[in-house]
Amino acid sequence: MTTILEHAATRVVAPPLPARLSLTPQTALAGQLDGAWWPRSRDLEAELPALVAALDDPWGRVTRVSVNPTRWPVIPRTVAVDGHTVHVGWFTEQDPDKLILLSYTVGRWDLLVIPPETEPAAAARLMAGAAIPGSVLAAGVLMANETVIGRVIQDTRRREATWESEGGACMSPFGDAMDRRVLPLPESTRR
Repeated sequence: MTTILEHAATRVVAPPLPARLSLTPQTALAGQLDGAWWPRSRDLEAELPALVAALDDPWGRVTRVSVNPTRWPVIPRTVAVDGHTVHVGWFTEQDPDKLILLSYTVGRWDLLVIPPETEPAAAARLMAGAAIPGSVLAAGVLMANETVIGRVIQDTRRREATWESEGGACMSPFGDAMDRRVLPLPESTRR
């Protein structure tokens, strides 16, 4: 019996996608956050190079990053980025929704980390909220507010879907469908 092995095709590696990032404008107003980052996955080693590369020009070389381990399944000690090494640390005391970046030349920046599975509309709201100059809202507060907003939006969509599925049926003040026969009719339409 003869076995023929074919060589596997050369694997083409696509260039990394740019970081989804929103930064506060350069102003004198210091806030709780310096912007927001929306990674595409929870793979910190794969996601950090694009983020750090995007920040090297406006902020200077990032040398250290710290995260809370509750949001990242694997935390590498170092990540190679464009010819230099970024050291990664973790602290359970740090806000789980925040990433801290350090640079020897410029200082420290705190970014809201938007979970990768977040819907685009919610991510857009969070990115805008984190980039407001002088904002006193912390990362956890922004995330909690978005959770409430998301529930309200889902509830509104559910009610609209119910309205449409019932053919635009009238609703009681309590959100229950009402039979049209129980509604008071104007005098001119009564028989």
